[in-house]
Amino acid sequence: MFGLGGQELILILLIILVLFGAKKLPELAQGLGKGIKEFKKAQNEIEDEFNKAIDEKPTKGKSV
Repeated sequence: MFGLGGQELILILLIILVLFGAKKLPELAQGLGKGIKEFKKAQNEIEDEFNKAIDEKPTKGKSV
């Protein structure tokens, strides 16, 4: 995962804890989770539209 080891991840989490405090961490995690959920939803919608466009046969012009 990005070339980070366990010690680096622990250090990053400790810095975040110091900067934002223990009371803000659940709020930050919730916001991050919502952001990831929305990103995956948008990604799935784009994939569905792309697959629909590929599956549709041309209605005008020469058939392939």
